[in-house]
Amino acid sequence: MSERGNIVDTLARDRGIEWLNAARLRPTRQRVSLAALLVGDGRDRHVTAESLYAASRETGEAVSLATVYNTLRAFCDAGLMQEVTVEGSKSYFDTRMDDHPHFYWEDDGRLTDAPAEELKIESLPTAPDGTRISAVDVVIRLRRS
Repeated sequence: MSERGNIVDTLARDRGIEWLNAARLRPTRQRVSLAALLVGDGRDRHVTAESLYAASRETGEAVSLATVYNTLRAFCDAGLMQEVTVEGSKSYFDTRMDDHPHFYWEDDGRLTDAPAEELKIESLPTAPDGTRISAVDVVIRLRRS
């Protein structure tokens, strides 16, 4: 690998470790590897467990799909990511943690951020007795015409 490639890899790894440390997660080899893929370039990501698994395999990292699922759940539990469920059972994991809407591109199964400044929710229904609203997920489904 070129010297530039090593510098980029080291920077991505360091960002991943910093991200894990911010949530007080132990930086195991597999967590660091996955974190580097998720936040190593400083951009937000929407991934499925399967897409992260494939990206990990491309880097030569030996990690099972079950480990990827468990690690993504640990990242969500630690407040590093949020899970966005589409189509009932398909989960995407988002590294952007502020409240924001999403576009779901039905034709190719992608999830992207939608412009939050254009969304206006004026009120929500009252939660039933004994409950509270914990989150409001806005997923706008798109289909090419």
